[in-house]
Amino acid sequence: MTIDPRSHTPVYVQLADLLRQRIESRDLVPGTALPSEARLTQEYGIGREAVRMAIALLRTEGLVNTVRGHGSYVREEPERRQVELMAGGSVIARMPSGAERRSMQLDEGVPILEVHSPQGDVELLPGDEVKLTRPKHG
Repeated sequence: MTIDPRSHTPVYVQLADLLRQRIESRDLVPGTALPSEARLTQEYGIGREAVRMAIALLRTEGLVNTVRGHGSYVREEPERRQVELMAGGSVIARMPSGAERRSMQLDEGVPILEVHSPQGDVELLPGDEVKLTRPKHG
């Protein structure tokens, strides 16, 4: 696929779409390094800033993470632990604050879940590491 500079879609969005397709099709598997900024710039004939914006977009979607000085990598799929939502409990999904993201060591683009118990307790959980279940009624 190529990037069309005459398209109404910005070139960085087009590049993000191309890379997202490669990730979703497993052409780029978790842990794989993305091509370097210089290579993407040369390969697609776009500016370095557009490449950076495309990678930033994929980071906010939780698809890649960037290690300063080492490049960007397809994000590993975390193991999910099962959390049972108690009867009368509720969950709110939201994006974390900067302080929450740092304290929970979350990658960009990963939401948090506020799990509220019937007693009013609140537990914050990384949205990509949790599988919520409801109690089974027998």
